Amino acid sequence: MIDQSPILDTINEEPPQIHEPGFIGKLGILLLEFIKIAVLAGITIGFVRYFLFKPFYVKGQSMEPTFEERDYLIIDELSYRFHEPSRGDVIVLHYRPSDDYYLKRIIGLPGERIKVDGNKVVIYNEAHPQGMVLPEGYLTEATPGSVTITLGNDQFFVMGDNRDASFDSRRFGAIDRDDVVGRVWVRGWPFSRVSTFSRPSYNL
Repeated sequence: MIDQSPILDTINEEPPQIHEPGFIGKLGILLLEFIKIAVLAGITIGFVRYFLFKPFYVKGQSMEPTFEERDYLIIDELSYRFHEPSRGDVIVLHYRPSDDYYLKRIIGLPGERIKVDGNKVVIYNEAHPQGMVLPEGYLTEATPGSVTITLGNDQFFVMGDNRDASFDSRRFGAIDRDDVVGRVWVRGWPFSRVSTFSRPSYNL
């Protein structure tokens, strides 16, 4: 006969000894955990700061009254990875000839012809081949200057809301899609003017 019952080996072992760490050991463990948290927080903040949302201070008066000197803005760099910029978006652009950053509003879209004349901005596109005056209710003054420009398939026409004090596409021409850093999402300072921003409706 074959005994099919399992063979049990008996091993005599002492139970494991557990030693509670002393004060120095506890302090070292706490310090190690703090370092881990700090490193992970730094990586997370760095990722958000450089790839998703970036802070900027407003310098100058070119976007008054919408934005004022020293306003603290949070720029959304993520949205434009999924869709193209739209007319009316307030964006930060990288002006490469001087390596500066400017805060402007998108007025003209790729493929359109933009005409600034007689204190008006006229948009020519497929929907309005004869041109249509752009209604800009956010302005407190007219748009001086005289310029006509046809945009390429990857170009935008931008201007500041303070048209008399804005260095924009009326002077430096169209900007490329690659020049767009992101759109203004939140004004975080001053606290009395904290707000989010959405683009205006032009009904074009």
